[in-house]
Amino acid sequence: MTAYRRNFVPGGSFFFTVNLAERRLSLLTDHIEVLRAAFRTTRERHLFTVDAVVVLPDHLHAVWTLPDGDADLATRWRLIKSAFSRGIARSERISSSRVAKGERGIWQRRYWEHTIRDETDFARHIDYVHINPVKHRLVERVCDWSASSFHPHVKLGRGISPRIAMTTESGVR
Repeated sequence: MTAYRRNFVPGGSFFFTVNLAERRLSLLTDHIEVLRAAFRTTRERHLFTVDAVVVLPDHLHAVWTLPDGDADLATRWRLIKSAFSRGIARSERISSSRVAKGERGIWQRRYWEHTIRDETDFARHIDYVHINPVKHRLVERVCDWSASSFHPHVKLGRGISPRIAMTTESGVR
């Protein structure tokens, strides 16, 4: 088995991409409230800040900041994925290897993680999260995708990059 390397930075900020096993499904947006509940219950047990998030039909992107002294990304993702999986009806195909391990088969086993290096990297990844529905041609404007932290960012008066601003007014340029 491949030994995956994670950059464990206590109190660090991280960008993630987490995918469904079946990329043609739309479970995440179809069951958005179950996913939100999974995030809430996980955050109650293991604190972390969701700096940005976007939920697309078959994957999600997020930027998190962990508390000082804490670098445990894996437990948080395991709890979110398992709570979501328990919250929806069984309908997915399950491979024999997943059956042998007692897994549902909803999520890809791994996730992509990038350690945020500095404020510029942080801002760039926040923008990537928010513009992702436009990139995937799900909407023409960032503000038209409801399953995103873009709307709370605007309400809180957080800065919007020029790239994002271009997609809020008149579509992608």
